[in-house]
Amino acid sequence: MVSVGERLSRARVRAFIGRDDQLERFEAALAGDPQAPFAFYVCGPGGIGKSTLLRRLADHARAAGRLLVELDGRFVSRDPAEFERAAGPFLDVPGTVLLVDSFEHCQWLESWLWHHFLPRAADDTLVVLGGRRPPEPQWSADPAWSRLLHVTELEPFSEDQARGLLVAADIRPELRDRVLRFAGGNPLALSLAAAAGSAGCGREEIWAPSADVLRTLLSGLIGEVPTAAHRRALELAAQAHSTSEELLAAVLPEEDAHLLFAWLRDLPFMEATHRGLHPHDAARETLAADLRWRAPNAFETMRGRLADEYLRLLREAPDERVWTVTDELFYLFREGKTLARLRTWSREDEVHDRPLHPDDLDTVLRMAEETEGPASADLVRYWADRQPQAFSVYRLVSTGRIVAFTARLALPAPPDPQDLATDPVVAAAWRHTDADAPVSPGEHIGISRFTVYPERYQVPSRVIDLSSSRAQAESARARGRAYGFAVYRDADAWAERVRGTLDDTGARPRVGEHTYGLFAVDWRRTPVERWLQRFISLTDEPLPAAGPSPVSRSVFDQAVREALAHWRDTGAFAACALLRTRLAADLDDPVGESRALLRRAVDELAGDPRGVRAREALAAGYFSGAPTQEAAARRLGLPYGTYRRHLRQGLDLLCEALWERELHGPR
Repeated sequence: MVSVGERLSRARVRAFIGRDDQLERFEAALAGDPQAPFAFYVCGPGGIGKSTLLRRLADHARAAGRLLVELDGRFVSRDPAEFERAAGPFLDVPGTVLLVDSFEHCQWLESWLWHHFLPRAADDTLVVLGGRRPPEPQWSADPAWSRLLHVTELEPFSEDQARGLLVAADIRPELRDRVLRFAGGNPLALSLAAAAGSAGCGREEIWAPSADVLRTLLSGLIGEVPTAAHRRALELAAQAHSTSEELLAAVLPEEDAHLLFAWLRDLPFMEATHRGLHPHDAARETLAADLRWRAPNAFETMRGRLADEYLRLLREAPDERVWTVTDELFYLFREGKTLARLRTWSREDEVHDRPLHPDDLDTVLRMAEETEGPASADLVRYWADRQPQAFSVYRLVSTGRIVAFTARLALPAPPDPQDLATDPVVAAAWRHTDADAPVSPGEHIGISRFTVYPERYQVPSRVIDLSSSRAQAESARARGRAYGFAVYRDADAWAERVRGTLDDTGARPRVGEHTYGLFAVDWRRTPVERWLQRFISLTDEPLPAAGPSPVSRSVFDQAVREALAHWRDTGAFAACALLRTRLAADLDDPVGESRALLRRAVDELAGDPRGVRAREALAAGYFSGAPTQEAAARRLGLPYGTYRRHLRQGLDLLCEALWERELHGPR
C-alpha cells in the first residue's frame, strides 16, 4: 500500500517544472561528489518557487536515505541555542541534510551560521537555505566558502516551461496564451491559475496586467465559499500569524474546527508548518486586503476575536508559550499607529535575551556606567544583588556579544525603607502610588527600571520591543499587581510615544547627573486586556463622521457591496457593516428589514430610465441565485462585458440612493 508521503512525493514530481541545474547539483552532492557544494543557497522574490524547489530537494534527500531536518524561518527562535537544538542531528549524525525555508525571516542568524554553526557540521552533511534576500557578499567572496557554497537566484519560468505547466494542469488550449500574457513566467501566478483550472480562467479581466491579478486568481481558487463558517475561517487565516486547529476551535467555538482546518489545508496557497497553517506571503496580503475592503466589519470582528484569544492565552498559557503569544498578538496589529510609534519591525542587529548570569555582571555594570554614569551603575549593582531574576541580558544573534540589559523589578507593599533610601526612581514611584491610589498589603508594583542599550540608547529598538513584551506578559499573568511603571531619560520624547497608553506621573527623579521621566498605569483601574486592546488598536482616533452618518462615504459604499454579496445568507448578512450604519440603527428587525430595504432600493432603480438595465443586472447578480456573474449574464442573455457595465452602473446608483437615505432619512 502506498503511503500518503509517497503519494505526495509522486504528485510533486508530476507537477514540478524546470530547475534542472539545481536538481543535478544537489543530486551530485547527495552522491558524494567531492567537487559538489556543501551549502546551497536559493534566493528570489516571493512566488518565484523557492519553497517548491526545497520540497523537491527534500524528496531527493529522502529517496537517498538521508536523515532530513526541515526548519521554517518564520518560526525560528531568536536564540541561536534554540536553532542549534532544533537542528541538532546536523552536528551529530553524518549524512544529515538541513533545509531552512523562509530564511529571510531569520536572516539575523546568517553571520552566526557561517562563523559558528556550519563549520561544526557532521561528516557528509548538506545544508540548503531558501530566502528572498541573497547571502551577504563576503561569503561568496570568501576563498574558504566560495568552493563550498552555491548560490542560485531563481528566475521566472521560460515560455516553454510555463506552457508545459498549463498543459499538465489541463488548461484549455484557447486559454493558455491569455494566461501566459498575464502571468509571464511567475511560478506562483501560473500555479494559482493552473489550480483554478479552466473554469477560473474564463473571465476576461483576469488577464489584464493590474494589481488585482492575485485577488482574482484567489477568488477563482476559492470560488463560492461553502458556508459562512468557511468564510470566517478564511478571515481568521488571513490575519493570524499561524492557524492551528486549536485556534480555530477557540475563536470559532460554534463551528466544526476539524472540518474547517481540513478545508483550509487543502487550499493551494496554504503552507503547513509545525505551528499550523499560513497563506503564502503574497496570497496573505492579497486575501487580507480583499477581505478588509469587501467586508470591513467582519474583518475587524475577526481581528477582535483573535485578540481576545491571544489575551486569554497570554494569561493562561504555559510559560514556554507566552513569548510566542505576545509576538502573535502584535503581529495581528502590526500596522497600528501606536505600535508604529513604539515598536520597530526591523530585523537588523537581531538580539535574543537570557537571564543574567554572574559572569555577565561586570559587562552590565560597565555598560551602565558608560551610558548613565557611576551613580546608576551603583543602583544596577544594588538591584542585581536583591533581584537578580529581574535582569535580562541581550546578545547579538550574529556574534553572541552582549549589547544591552534590562531589569523589570517586582516590589511588594509596603515598600522596603532601604529601597526608598537607595533608589530615587523607586522612591518616586512609591510616592506616586501614595498620592494617586495607595497599594495595599499583598499587592505589588512592577517597574521597568533599567533599559540600557548603549548603541541605541532610549530609542525604539528590538531590545525595548522584547522587554516591553515581557513586561506586558508579566503584568497579564501576575496576581496582585497594582501598578506598572516605565522609566525613560528623554521624558519629553517618550511622553509623545507612550501617549494614550501610559500616564506621565510628572515625577522627574534625578540619579547622578541625569533626570528621568516616570510613566505609569494603574492595573486596578485598567485591566491589562483593555490596556493592550488600546495599545494595539488600529487607529488612535475614530474615523471622521460624514454629516450625521457615523461612517465615511467610501466605507458606506463598501458596506452596501458587502451586504449585497451576503444578501442570500442571513447569517453572514447579520455580520455585515451595513447593519452598523445609521440606516439600520432604529429598525426593530435589523437583518430582515435591512434585507427588505436593500431589495426595495434595487427595485426602485427601475423608476429612472438609466436604472432599468442596472436594476436587472443587480437582481440577477445578487438575488436570483446565479452562482457567478457569468451565469447572471447568461440568464439575462447579455455578453459578459455588457453585463459588467450595467452592474457597475447599478452599484453606483444604488450606493448614491442609499447614501441619501443614510444622511437625510427616507424621503
